[in-house]
Amino acid sequence: MVENTINTTPMFSGIIEGMARVVAIEHEQDNVHLTLSCPFVEELSIDQSIAHNGVCLTVVRLKDDTYTVTAMRETLERSNLGLLKVGDEVNVERSMLMNGRLDGHIVQGHVDQTATCIAVEDQQGSHQYTFKYECTKEMVRHGYFTVDKGSVTVNGVSLTVCRPTEDTFQVCIIPYTFENTNFHAIKPGTIVNIEFDIIGKYLARMQTLTAENTI
Repeated sequence: MVENTINTTPMFSGIIEGMARVVAIEHEQDNVHLTLSCPFVEELSIDQSIAHNGVCLTVVRLKDDTYTVTAMRETLERSNLGLLKVGDEVNVERSMLMNGRLDGHIVQGHVDQTATCIAVEDQQGSHQYTFKYECTKEMVRHGYFTVDKGSVTVNGVSLTVCRPTEDTFQVCIIPYTFENTNFHAIKPGTIVNIEFDIIGKYLARMQTLTAENTI
């Protein structure tokens, strides 16, 4: 008898639990195995989903006080994980509990593309970051853009967009976030992962389909 199973996709909130440190990197053909240590490694299990700088990866190995995840070519091409070095800090978040509060916004852990930090401004307590990303008409058709006061995920952190332009946006980081995520290591030239709001993507897709059906 075949048992009924339910396939689920993990979701995240963009509220970072802590930082993991890369302790080893192994290349195997087009895949990269990342071994990391983090504060909650003892609570992890094989097959568990964890967002790393906003990228959903599966735990494939546990050993001593470390765990290992594997990033394949598609992930490496769309994210900054291929740029990681031993000793780097990575923002990590376990998938949401269904009975928990959604303190950030709905984050899938599917990074859309990378962006480059082009400015960091100290605002006497907080920090304002400006990021630039590739933007084409085709990307906009797929919902890859930002809107003022909308949501965006940067290295896995749920943030509110400020002063967006066609290919840039700004975010403001409070001291707690600055100290407890890898935002303290971001400077002009740093490559970050971004995931655009899934609701915006659905709306963009609906508008595209509506326009195509009226032609």
